[in-house]
Amino acid sequence: MNRDGALQLDLVDVYGDHVPEKVDIYLRHQTLAAEQRVARGIDASKSILIKQLLGTPQGLYRIEVHAPSYLPTSWFVNVKSSGVTSRVKTLLVDARKVVRVDFPPFERLPYGREFLERCSNVLGFEGRSGASLYNSLDDIRRAGLLNILAKCHHTRLAEGGTVLCHLRELRELRGDRFYATVSHALRESVRNSVADGSFFPVDGLLHRPPDGYSLAGSFKTSDSYGNLQLTFFCNGVDWVADIDIDDAGGFEHAFQVIRNAVTGQPTHPYNIHQILIYWQELDPGYRLILYEEEPQAAITGG
Repeated sequence: MNRDGALQLDLVDVYGDHVPEKVDIYLRHQTLAAEQRVARGIDASKSILIKQLLGTPQGLYRIEVHAPSYLPTSWFVNVKSSGVTSRVKTLLVDARKVVRVDFPPFERLPYGREFLERCSNVLGFEGRSGASLYNSLDDIRRAGLLNILAKCHHTRLAEGGTVLCHLRELRELRGDRFYATVSHALRESVRNSVADGSFFPVDGLLHRPPDGYSLAGSFKTSDSYGNLQLTFFCNGVDWVADIDIDDAGGFEHAFQVIRNAVTGQPTHPYNIHQILIYWQELDPGYRLILYEEEPQAAITGG
């Protein structure tokens, strides 16, 4: 059989930088059961070249990549009969391997500062607003907040303006969503945006209304991955929205993550961060840090 095929792999993060880790790579031929390759401890900080592979018409392989700080991923590749078949694969950070998060200071937030300065009655953070509120948040809540603010800022409405322009005051903040008082005009603008395909209506029955409020419609943006969902409630006078970014499109599909690596895990803000950057080129403004920098050796004079 012809083994003139070769596969060049570039394993990168959502910023396009090579993954600075040693990885395990498994290749399984999709026709010949005995045709399998295992390569362990391969340096992914540069291009990886795998030689002596079968090429078309017998060149279909399933590839699995396992990296210490990233979720395992799997996909298919059809190796050419000769020459090098090149593939670039983006790996998704494993949220459990994040050692810390590098957040911008409040004064350098690209959006949402005025909104946070109006918020002084957030559940569990009463009396705090602006920088005081922002600095009091744990990493999960702060990451979720910045994800949603970024998405709201970049989601334009058919009648002009953005979703962020209609947010009045934050009421409750969780890791994957927040509740905020909003203008009545936001619900109407979102409904009117259905006609141009920016939003579509969805069932909001799984979203629990605040006490004294009734469900008044739920809508999602039309993104393939990382949809902004707005679920509205009204008490006859005031309007509240449950706002979240939905990964129901599946980061398993978005990044071809092996399903059993994420089954049963709740939506995590760090996964949404990766989806926003890679699929929407929308940076929430913070970085996930996977490795602590080694301390500099002390320099002593002779």
